[in-house]
Amino acid sequence: MPSALILGASGDIGTAIARRLAESGWSLYLHYHAHESRVTALQSELATAYPKQDFLPVAFDLTHPERLDDLCSQLFSVDAVVVAAGGTTYQLFHDTTEAALTTLMQVHLLTPMLLLAQLEAKLAASGHGRIVFIGSVYGGAGSAMEVAYSTVKGAQSAFVAAYAKEVASLGITVNVVAPGAVATQMNEKMFDASALSAVQAEIPAARFATPADVSYYVSMLVAPAASYLTGQTLYVTGGWLR
Repeated sequence: MPSALILGASGDIGTAIARRLAESGWSLYLHYHAHESRVTALQSELATAYPKQDFLPVAFDLTHPERLDDLCSQLFSVDAVVVAAGGTTYQLFHDTTEAALTTLMQVHLLTPMLLLAQLEAKLAASGHGRIVFIGSVYGGAGSAMEVAYSTVKGAQSAFVAAYAKEVASLGITVNVVAPGAVATQMNEKMFDASALSAVQAEIPAARFATPADVSYYVSMLVAPAASYLTGQTLYVTGGWLR
């Protein structure tokens, strides 16, 4: 059975992706950093529901790319990598610190890029390796108050467009699923109800995406039948901004 590494499996979107892929028969490496209890609960849930598949927690701090050998040593067969880890800052750009910029770049872009370079041979082994980044509509449209976040999300799409050309002959596809506004715990903590309502009013679909909405498109892209779609950013926004 195929195996996937989900970076950020403890987050709402990462958890939804794990559930969707497990249902489709995948064994999973469930990456986390600060939220061990969430991944432990998720592992127990999935192992009970799918006892013939493997679900292995993997702890790693993505702000330490120099320690990637520690992560890779825990991985055996890897047929897909889903980069769902991340976070944001909400402030004017001139108030954004170098430390915050560095963390965003490491978590969303630099460390995943270096990891993929190390895992390329494993991903090529099956002839249908899959890489999916969870991007953002802001990577294409940009957002005031989230300039740094918009930048790293746009860089994900640029990386995917270029790297897909290098590895297509290996049977590896590389894509971005870029949601718009998603109903996550992170957004609920960052914004008050009136701000969230104002955003929802702008969305033609008249609702926020759910993590399950996002997970559907990830499951589609990692399927063996999706071999001819690569280098793309797929905007899942309910018609908002893109």
